[in-house]
Amino acid sequence: MGIENQEENPTYTVDEALVKMGFGKFQACVLAYAGMGMISEAMEMMLLSFVGPAVQSLWYLSPKQESLITSVVFAGMLVGAYSWGIMSDNYGRRKGFLVTAVVTSAAGFLSAFAPNYYFLIIFRCLVGLGLGGGPVLSSWFLEFIPAPSRGVWMVIFSAFWSVGTILEAALAWLIMPRKGWRWLLALSSLPSLLLLIFYRVTPESPRYLCLKGRTAEARHILEKIAIFNGTPLPSGDLVSDQERELETLSLITRSLDEDNETPEGTEEEEDSTSKALETENEHSTPEWKDSNIAGISALLMLLSPELIRSTLLLWVVFFGNAFLYYGLVLLTTELNNGHNNCAEKLQSEKSQDIDYKDVFITSFAEFPGLLLSAAIVDKLGRKLSMSALFFCCCTFLLPLLFQQSAGLTTGLLFGARICISGTFTIVYIYAPEIYPTSVRTTGVGVASSIGRIGGMACPLVAVALVHGCHQTAAIVLFEIVIFLSGIATLLFPLETKGRDLTESVASAKLIMH
Repeated sequence: MGIENQEENPTYTVDEALVKMGFGKFQACVLAYAGMGMISEAMEMMLLSFVGPAVQSLWYLSPKQESLITSVVFAGMLVGAYSWGIMSDNYGRRKGFLVTAVVTSAAGFLSAFAPNYYFLIIFRCLVGLGLGGGPVLSSWFLEFIPAPSRGVWMVIFSAFWSVGTILEAALAWLIMPRKGWRWLLALSSLPSLLLLIFYRVTPESPRYLCLKGRTAEARHILEKIAIFNGTPLPSGDLVSDQERELETLSLITRSLDEDNETPEGTEEEEDSTSKALETENEHSTPEWKDSNIAGISALLMLLSPELIRSTLLLWVVFFGNAFLYYGLVLLTTELNNGHNNCAEKLQSEKSQDIDYKDVFITSFAEFPGLLLSAAIVDKLGRKLSMSALFFCCCTFLLPLLFQQSAGLTTGLLFGARICISGTFTIVYIYAPEIYPTSVRTTGVGVASSIGRIGGMACPLVAVALVHGCHQTAAIVLFEIVIFLSGIATLLFPLETKGRDLTESVASAKLIMH
């Protein structure tokens, strides 16, 4: 538990309190709320495949105009993921997801009343801006989970995305043929509205409050968790990780001074550690704790010597994941046509009606990926799990360099999608774990923004190659992206399985050393 000094009261950190209380009813309620946000994001993203073709025929849009409806959502998410991350790190997790829920629900509902194409573009861009706050909710939920069970519960949290895609496919199947796309847009905004309705009962992250020096408020929330879960809090005083590190360093120094057995080099190492913690405190108090830090300062902290390797590698993995995930979804029907039908496909300009039943059925394909990631994430660890799934995905796509039957092509793509769904799930567990609380949502938000670039680039590059009858080139491109992503996961400097979350950059440095 906490470090006990004979002359002082025992202390405990947020992590130690959460481990003792365990995952209970309180965390289940937090999961339900954060999961509703994930469902909202999935539904708003999934409906793009239904609304685009509908408004194209209604407003006689060109293919470029239709694709812009999707692109502006990703563009909005690109800006939102970074902006809301900065906001929640400075002003709190609750304020971060409150603003995102307001923007998403309002813009999503107003999209249903768009009088023309240009208004629809504006509203969908605003929806994307709101959806960019998804990492805020995931980080908020993560900060309530005990470290030993963090991996499994984050996988369960990710399952809400699959629930959202299935709900949207079912809703489109029921609504689109009868009521049309406007009703679909309006009804799809309801999950975001539910976030606003239940916002008043949501707690602030105790870890965030500790970081800001508001330990009394953090302890009050921990007491609520203990009452709700029916488990006791640890005895003693609540301290932040930084205070614990300074306390530990002080005890070690005192012990060495008393024994007069300070090894050569130990004093130099202690001075280095003390300076790191003091430097972090200088950044944290009062500027950081008073939330007066600018966005550029937060970005520079992500690129500090302690975090730059993790940050750059994470950007590569997020880009690769988004490029591959959205690419596989878009290419599933394209690759089934095969090389022999390519000429016919280019000559044919007939529009095909969407088979909502097929879309609904294929939405279930992600569940095996979730189950697989849940089974291995806490056994193999984050790094090995992601790299193994990336290389398995590479293996599934390799036969598609050559023409295959429609059935085999579908099976290979299904296997590849299982793998990429698993890596997507695990990277959203790993990303918040490698960053300290002071920049957690900023770091995940920026990485998510890089992923949005991958999502935007995929249709422009990979799908365009298939449309141009260059299937082999498209598959080679996918293989390169998958391989580089797999290598990047192996190069991460830290395995976070079972580790406590850190609060400061200095804490992260100590863990890596």
